[in-house]
Amino acid sequence: MYNRVRDLREDHDMNQTQVAKILGMSQTGYSKYETGENDLPTAVLIKLARMYDTSIDYILGETDNPKRY
Repeated sequence: MYNRVRDLREDHDMNQTQVAKILGMSQTGYSKYETGENDLPTAVLIKLARMYDTSIDYILGETDNPKRY
């Protein structure tokens, strides 16, 4: 799951600071989601899925299809 979060960010040509700002948090806090040091809260998971126009299932690794249904 954590690799998917990083890969989605990189696929959208964004850095951690940019994503953290959109989420209203520090870069350090966001970085901990990508490394797996902290679990993704539901609210952040929903924001990321909307921001990247993908499904929560894709971010969580439950499907390899990034399309939203």
